[in-house]
Amino acid sequence: MAAVSQGFKTDLLGAIPSLRAFAVSLTQNADKADDLVQETLVKAWDKHESFQPGTNLKAWLFTILRNEFYSQMRKRGREVQDSDGIMTARLAVHPAQHGQLDLKDFRGALEQLPEDQREAIILIGASGFSYEEAAEICGCAVGTIKSRVSRARTRLQEILKISGEDEYGPDAISTQVTGSPAS
Repeated sequence: MAAVSQGFKTDLLGAIPSLRAFAVSLTQNADKADDLVQETLVKAWDKHESFQPGTNLKAWLFTILRNEFYSQMRKRGREVQDSDGIMTARLAVHPAQHGQLDLKDFRGALEQLPEDQREAIILIGASGFSYEEAAEICGCAVGTIKSRVSRARTRLQEILKISGEDEYGPDAISTQVTGSPAS
C-alpha cells in the first residue's frame, strides 16, 4: 500500500464539515451522521490509491458517503420506523427564537420531500456543488438534477406557504427593534 500524501490528508480533513452536513441531511440524526462520515473517511483512506489526483476529491467523498448511506439503508430494512415523528418529538427541545422555529419548519418541510429531490437541493443549495458535480455524485444527468432541484424548491414553497420574496428575512417588528432594513 502506497503512502498517503499530505495534500490528500489535508483535503480529506477539510471536507469533513461538508460531509457531516450532507450526512445529517440524509440520516436526520447527528450520531448516525457522525458514524456515516467516519465510515466514509475509513473507506476513502483505504481506497486512496483509487482516487485520481487532479479530480474532485469532495465529489469522490460525497459519492462514497452516499453509497455507504444506501448500503446501510438496505441493511436496516427491518428497523423500527418513526415516520410519524412521535418518538422524535419526545426528544425535541422547543426553540425559543423565531429563527430556530423557521429552521425547524424548514427541516420538517425538507423531510417531506422525496429523497431524490431532498438530496439534489441539499447538494446544490447547502453544499455548494455545481449541477454537474451533483449529477456526478448522484449518478444521473445534469438535467435530472436541475429538474429535481426545481421541483424541490416549488414543493418547499408550497409546504412552507411562501408566496414571494417579501416573506424572507426579518418581519416588520424585528426590523423596527433591530433597526435593520427589511429585505
